Amino acid sequence: MHFSRRLLQLFVGLAAYGFAIALMVRAAIGVAPWDVLSQGLVRHTGLTFGTVVLVTSFVVLLLWIPLRQRPRFGTIANALLIGPIADLGLRVLPQQTEWWAQGLTFAGGLLLLAVASGLYIGADFGPGPRDGLMLGLHARLGWRVGVARTVIEVTVLAAGWLLGGQVGIGTVAEALLIGPLVSLTLPLFAVAPRASSTPLAPPAPAPPSTLPSQCATDSAETTPTRR
Repeated sequence: MHFSRRLLQLFVGLAAYGFAIALMVRAAIGVAPWDVLSQGLVRHTGLTFGTVVLVTSFVVLLLWIPLRQRPRFGTIANALLIGPIADLGLRVLPQQTEWWAQGLTFAGGLLLLAVASGLYIGADFGPGPRDGLMLGLHARLGWRVGVARTVIEVTVLAAGWLLGGQVGIGTVAEALLIGPLVSLTLPLFAVAPRASSTPLAPPAPAPPSTLPSQCATDSAETTPTRR
């Protein structure tokens, strides 16, 4: 039951993540750095947005190899599902043009993205391709996680903007708000590890001859020294 719940949570989270991206794209006020890159590549390849997301995910996974990162089940599911679900969302969601509708659509997408992130990260099946790249740079090159994330996202944002991706107020809002929002949703959905069904054995008592000396040692270690 514990595994089934985690699996369901993973797939619900990934589906919600893809749909959240579609909402933010349809708001047309700017998207997250990786989505700016995807938009730019769409303009130059003729592929659908979701196909570009999928292909980019596997290209990023290739970068895991020199970093000696190993994908887990959730990593592969992330790479395979988010792009096609984003494409499905883009087919059914209308493009927004009124400022108030753009704001509401983007806000809804951002909140859904935070919930989706809490769901799939909390299921603990492994990081997505892009987060794994950040963690690999941290583990292998010694970069701080924040530095690694900043370098990656500034790089892909610049590349996406040069390719014609949409940078706007939504890009700034996502960068500033997604971290604090996920810090709120992740504790709600983090799956606690299953408790062991085998009760822990009580510690064996110390032999009587050792008790006085052990107590004396403990007392000496915990008593503050005074001058």
